[in-house]
Amino acid sequence: MAVGDERLLGRHVLLEADEATVHQVAAAVRVPHTWMMVFAEPEVVTGWLPSGWEVDHAETGHLMTAGLQTTRPVPPEGYTRTVESRDGVTYVRVDDAATGDPAASGQAAVLGETAVMDRILTQEAHRRRGLGSLVMRTLADSTVAAGATLGLLGATPQGRALYETLGWKAHSILTECVYRP
Repeated sequence: MAVGDERLLGRHVLLEADEATVHQVAAAVRVPHTWMMVFAEPEVVTGWLPSGWEVDHAETGHLMTAGLQTTRPVPPEGYTRTVESRDGVTYVRVDDAATGDPAASGQAAVLGETAVMDRILTQEAHRRRGLGSLVMRTLADSTVAAGATLGLLGATPQGRALYETLGWKAHSILTECVYRP
């Protein structure tokens, strides 16, 4: 799956992984900076990876879920929010109202009754101001309107704390691997 980031050229999500599956997917990859997400402990996955692949421990986190509900969040003073949908994906962007610079963003896609939240990011200079919560709640509102009832995401260790304050629950380890030949 392409994700629209020059540092992250593609991503494979292995819902059920074993050594043979990891080898098969990894062998098909030829483009550097392609990622593979595996639901298994990093120490186990490390032993399954062929040459050129590595576990990115900084990105390894957890699969999280939450029941979605509408909350109608409002941007804090000094920020503006835009919501745009195209090709089945909803994009939320929060900008610094004074400078127009991006402050936070995220995206989500609805698959049946499940919304997959992705690429949630708050710029360091704008953290601790409720912008991550604003992005997540805005995405929830949009995906609920599209029929979603369950949210799903892969959380980094840093993001997990935010998501837990919003009612998300961790279910499984999610090991991130990257192809860097």
